[in-house]
Amino acid sequence: MDRTDPLLTPETEPVARCVRDGGVIAYPTEAVFGIGCRPDVAAAVDRILSLKGRPAAKGLIVVSDRLDRLASWLAPLPAERQAEIDASWPGPTTWLLPVTPDCPSLLRGEHDTLAVRITAHPATRALCAAADSALVSTSANRAGEEPCRTWDCVASQLGTGIDAILQAECGGRDTPSAIRDARSGAWLRGGPDTETHA
Repeated sequence: MDRTDPLLTPETEPVARCVRDGGVIAYPTEAVFGIGCRPDVAAAVDRILSLKGRPAAKGLIVVSDRLDRLASWLAPLPAERQAEIDASWPGPTTWLLPVTPDCPSLLRGEHDTLAVRITAHPATRALCAAADSALVSTSANRAGEEPCRTWDCVASQLGTGIDAILQAECGGRDTPSAIRDARSGAWLRGGPDTETHA
């Protein structure tokens, strides 16, 4: 990433370095703060699951600034399906994409798909670019607690379980991203109007 990019704030680089080094971070998404790490570092993914009290079978969402960061884990789709997916990104729609055998089971859980979103959130896009990595994305809260919408909430609720927090604002959405099945186009959470809000 160009180090003169205005989205690469002084706060971004230390958090990106933490990601590159295999740490667990919190960062803003479109609606709430997320907990994340490099998706290819199993120990960090395990830490996130333990911190949240989240069963590994559920799988996790992965967000990125570019789909090609995940290319080795994703199976090809028909051109018309891929075109619809590409047209929805960057934006608040998460797609369940078919995977190759290389996709880690900690990410996909018991499913044969990986939940992926190419985010439009500028701070998160800048973080992915600076870290040269996609990010695991699960809401910043322990099981049974409300997701955090501020970095102060993250620090209070998750404390030393997080190695770094990107202190930037969430995107202002009231609801989580829509979720769609990439093979059928079916809406599994949210609906068509969900895509119209940045």
